[in-house]
Amino acid sequence: MSPNLSLESSYSKQPIVLFPPLKKETECFHPQSFDQFPVLYSFSPNKDTLGGTAYFLRGKEENVLVDCPKWNDLHLNFLEQQGGVDWLVLTHRDGISNVKKIKEALNCQVLIQEQEAYLIPEVSVIPFDQNYIFSSELEMIWTPGYSPGSACLYYSPLGGILFSGRHLLPNTNGQLALLKTAKTFHYPRQLRSLVRLIHRLNPSTLRYICPGANIGFLRGQGWVTDAYGQMLEIKNELEEITF
Repeated sequence: MSPNLSLESSYSKQPIVLFPPLKKETECFHPQSFDQFPVLYSFSPNKDTLGGTAYFLRGKEENVLVDCPKWNDLHLNFLEQQGGVDWLVLTHRDGISNVKKIKEALNCQVLIQEQEAYLIPEVSVIPFDQNYIFSSELEMIWTPGYSPGSACLYYSPLGGILFSGRHLLPNTNGQLALLKTAKTFHYPRQLRSLVRLIHRLNPSTLRYICPGANIGFLRGQGWVTDAYGQMLEIKNELEEITF
């Protein structure tokens, strides 16, 4: 890497990312389960959230819906069959869709980082600052950059899973990346948020990432493996940049 490398001269000037094509609006699928993670389900990409992927996590004490799936009777019935939802957590502003309908149908609490709580004035929310601890296994962590209130949900069992929203996404090669797009709020802050996650976690506490978009680039796997190692690779590419 050149000693004269600057933040604006390399990594941050990558081309604007093209996201995988979405299914037709009329297509609707049952949430997908993962054999490796029996407590976890993913929903089909939602055009209302720019192709975002929502997840359902069936916890020991609380059930959590991560971002908003396309809202319909199929998804409502599925969630009710799983025992309902205690929390709807929103990882970034583009993950917001039909929050009032979801909250009323499921009678759940809504958690969002305080800088983006104003975006849903029609519902009562629980705002948080740096983090929100649900239990010893589950925590919401503020990771600003993609948006002012961007956040990740960390689940410690099963080797450690990070629901990264749009903070960390797979690129066209299926590798984890910090993607600068037209929607990015503040790329340098996004880089600093990555470094804080690296300092907070380690290879034994973070094995997987479930991204909030671009899952088509994962070629059907549904999650990113060697998550901590891939995060370190991103950091190493940027190690000469002062965060």
